[in-house]
Amino acid sequence: MSRTPIGIVLNGVTGRMGYRQHLVRSLLAIRDQGGLPLADGTRLWPELVLVGRNENKLRELADRHGLTDWTTDLAAALARPDTRIYFDAQVTAAREKALRLAIDAGKHIYTEKPTAEDLAGAVDLARLADAAGIKHGVVQDKLFLPGLRKLDRLVKGGFFGRILSVRGEFGYWVFEGDWQPAQRPSWNYRAADGGGITVDMFPHWHYVLEQIFGRVRSVTAHVATHIDRRWDETGAPYDATADDAAYGIFEIDRPGPDGGRVVAQINSSWAVRVYRDELVEFQVDGTEGSAVAGLRHCRVQHRSTTPKPVWNPDLPATEQFRDQWQPVPDNEEFDNGFKAQWELFLRHVVEDTPYSWDLWAGARGVQLAELGLRSAREGRRIDIPELTGE
Repeated sequence: MSRTPIGIVLNGVTGRMGYRQHLVRSLLAIRDQGGLPLADGTRLWPELVLVGRNENKLRELADRHGLTDWTTDLAAALARPDTRIYFDAQVTAAREKALRLAIDAGKHIYTEKPTAEDLAGAVDLARLADAAGIKHGVVQDKLFLPGLRKLDRLVKGGFFGRILSVRGEFGYWVFEGDWQPAQRPSWNYRAADGGGITVDMFPHWHYVLEQIFGRVRSVTAHVATHIDRRWDETGAPYDATADDAAYGIFEIDRPGPDGGRVVAQINSSWAVRVYRDELVEFQVDGTEGSAVAGLRHCRVQHRSTTPKPVWNPDLPATEQFRDQWQPVPDNEEFDNGFKAQWELFLRHVVEDTPYSWDLWAGARGVQLAELGLRSAREGRRIDIPELTGE
């Protein structure tokens, strides 16, 4: 079977997410399976150009995986005629400038989020990409998690009846870095470097809510910096100036005959110890049934099988509440979510297949984060203006 090469510039692959999810578990995995099958019977073969700031890290990473094409010169990589796609997994503060360079070079764009540090920058990127006539996409990986795909299947199948509310819990304890190394880079906790859990996670919650339930119409948020002193990668202490917890309430307009106003409440925290089955869980309650979905699993309780709990604080509870829920079967084989979206974007570029998770979707996520922070500062509910490409 013939192979069609496609050159991809990967910027930021020495970082945790860029390396693990995008390089190893997505693009190298596509190569390991012999390339991406296309409709014409050929296979698309990613030819990778690794870009980063640290020459030693790049060389070591490339040698580890048998790759030879790497550089610290982004402009040179973008100037090459054999590269068609630019991917960005850098720190947020460096992303917008690099995306502008790639758009100017005529490359198709695929990028992590947030796409820019503020809404003005995110909207400008989307407009520039549209004007350049390039294809563009933003990573929205949680839509491809097995648990959320099952949840989406339930929503589309009408399982819930009229959806009333969504409750989400996300987070874990990120070590301060003094007596145990932190699991996340220190820049995440410095506001000047683009850190903060609101700008990190609210774009995720936006596309989850928008794609599965409906348009997000308003936000009410409270943010906090619970741990204000941390230790960086060298063991040096520093002041944590970015928010490490965000508590949000979102109002959603759900379309259709069973539509209406849905209330979503999502807590995000890097200062919470996990007492749940998975690191993120969403409970959806509707008139006909409820579901709890995590990264991989989803459980349901239908109206017809809902027990009758009785509140009696004088007696110990004898019911095993979790045993009263039924697991939703996989019914299909789920691939890595990052890899699945990479495959969709590659087909979008090469075969012009439909693709909706573009820079405008990314801008709406930045908008929600920006308005969430404003809501927290002003202590009030804020309506979200509709953001379109016009």
